[in-house]
Amino acid sequence: MTKKVTEERAPRMLNTSKAVYIILIILCLFPFDKLGLPNYVTPAVALFLGLMYAMVFECPYPKFNKKTSKYLLQASVVGLGFGMNVTESLKSGSEGMMFTVVSVFGVMLIGILIGWWMHINRKTAYLISSGTAICGGSAIAAVGPVLKANSHEMAVSLGVIFILNAIALFIFPPIGHFFEMSQAQFGTWAAIAIHDTSSVVGAGEAYGPEALKIATLIKLTRALWIIPLALMTMALFRDKTAKISIPWFIFLFILAMVANTYCGIPAVVSDWCVWLAKKGLVLTLLLIGASLTVGTVKSVGARPLLLAIILWIVIGVSSFFVVRATIV
Repeated sequence: MTKKVTEERAPRMLNTSKAVYIILIILCLFPFDKLGLPNYVTPAVALFLGLMYAMVFECPYPKFNKKTSKYLLQASVVGLGFGMNVTESLKSGSEGMMFTVVSVFGVMLIGILIGWWMHINRKTAYLISSGTAICGGSAIAAVGPVLKANSHEMAVSLGVIFILNAIALFIFPPIGHFFEMSQAQFGTWAAIAIHDTSSVVGAGEAYGPEALKIATLIKLTRALWIIPLALMTMALFRDKTAKISIPWFIFLFILAMVANTYCGIPAVVSDWCVWLAKKGLVLTLLLIGASLTVGTVKSVGARPLLLAIILWIVIGVSSFFVVRATIV
């Protein structure tokens, strides 16, 4: 009897799941601001809605969710480039770029050593260190095949980074406001201390327009370190046949900045590109949140999570003090 009731409820549950999923997407894309209405669906709210959805329902379109969030994030980042000036952006972000070089090597070294000391699987520790040092899931996805990591090692590493990314998007803007950080300070700090590009851009957008520009620029500069990291990984693990995943969308972002600066694009066009990019980012965070499963959280394990937290504290605290001391 119980089995029959469960089977009868399953289709209704699936239909409800699809309906809620579509409603949430519409909420993220609805032009509240263009209609003069208050917009409460911020990047953080979108991520929260996605997380709540994942706790209640099973995502009806997992493959669509995964692919769309990846490419939508890339398109949104490129769109943001149409609202940025090359000269001003490089001037604002130059100091943060210098610290990026030091932090990438420092986090990688500390992560590998602590992982060895904690007896964490070598590849898992390397993947978590890579994700913390550069750009979260993108770095892990790029380095994993070079490392020949198995599905469990990839799932654990991505799960750890995802959990901390979700937390960062909620806690970083309030911390910045509490310490009265300037837009430049917060944008630089977020780009260095938050793992994934989606959460960096989301936190910057929540803090202010200047913080968004600086955070995006520095984070994408940091993401380019995927290429030398993959080459270094290939040498360390002696695999010359592995393919390197190059984040081509970053170069499109640079082209968008150049076009906006030197090609005389009408302000109305660039404004619409930026507006669409921000809407795309909000939807991206909803989709990322909705892709989380209870199984992912359970698969992480205590030691990998502790390693990720230690690295996050190291990079977060050190970058906070450096940024406060060197940037106005």
